[in-house]
Amino acid sequence: MTTAASSPQSYRRAVRIWLLVVAALIFAMILVGGATRLTESGLSIVEWKPLTGWVPPLSAAEWQAEFEKYQAIPQYQQMNRGMTLEEFKLIYWWEWTHRVLARFIGAAFLLPLLWFLWRGAIGPGLRGRLWTIFALGALEATVGWWMVVSGLADRVNVSQYRLAFHLTLASVIFALTLWTAQRLRPQPAPVAAPTRVRVTAIALIVLVLCQIYAGALVAGLRAGLLYNTWPLIDGSLVPAASDLFFFEPWWRNFFENALTVQFMHRMIAYVLWLAAALHASDAGRPPGVGATLAMVLAIAVTFQAVFGIMALLNSVPIGLALAHQGMAIVVLAIAVIHAERLTARRDAVPIGQPVTA
Repeated sequence: MTTAASSPQSYRRAVRIWLLVVAALIFAMILVGGATRLTESGLSIVEWKPLTGWVPPLSAAEWQAEFEKYQAIPQYQQMNRGMTLEEFKLIYWWEWTHRVLARFIGAAFLLPLLWFLWRGAIGPGLRGRLWTIFALGALEATVGWWMVVSGLADRVNVSQYRLAFHLTLASVIFALTLWTAQRLRPQPAPVAAPTRVRVTAIALIVLVLCQIYAGALVAGLRAGLLYNTWPLIDGSLVPAASDLFFFEPWWRNFFENALTVQFMHRMIAYVLWLAAALHASDAGRPPGVGATLAMVLAIAVTFQAVFGIMALLNSVPIGLALAHQGMAIVVLAIAVIHAERLTARRDAVPIGQPVTA
């Protein structure tokens, strides 16, 4: 017979807790990745060893060998020439921590997934979604190395295109994991809301992801170290078109022109703040759970904007930069939880029958 401990509801709760833990780990990894970037540590390990790379140098000879590999790349030769071994160890440990945490997240996702599948605790619909998340995680690891490779030969930092893809994909994986966990809440109460409110809630998730992508471009170009004034940028509210679009073809400016990229990041921030405020006002008629979360989202977007302005005005110190990046993921989390509650359906994700005793 089926025991209480192995009931469908018990499995549903266990799977949800597991996914929430994975989401928290992804949040931590995004913060560590931000610190790795801000300390210029991402190119300190010049090889990708998926199976053995978790073991750090254990002897003086091994440390020296790793240092010599780093000394052969342009970042050392053009930016860090004269760096001591002890200084190298500091940046090495940031990158090592980032990679090991990524491996740990992979194991923390795959091993429980296999166990739940063996126990028959996951139905077909949820099974496909979880394998999709795992596949995206594997892609994320590959993109991470692809990003590092871009900085090993002809430049002193990684490609901003690849950095933005890497961070945005991590954010998408975080959002999918959190959304799936929320779908496993016990008997979610339906939230009465007009269709337009549901649609704008989903649109806000997309807008937050676009802003994260733009922020990653700013980081990749070190554009936050330039034009450190607000609300003016380069002396005006809207820079001259000749300054915004001097690369050919014109579209390159949105990815390679530091002024254009920072201006675009600011404009998306204004649009996001206004959209969140209007959505909160719209969701507040009549008041309810949807209205409460919509207001929380608008407040979180406001705090995120404040962190961004403070970081800009202070030339992006690490503490404020990490607060800005971390708050972006908090905003994304609130947006996901809010939209999921507005669109929740009790039977959206079935759980399989547990193994009977």
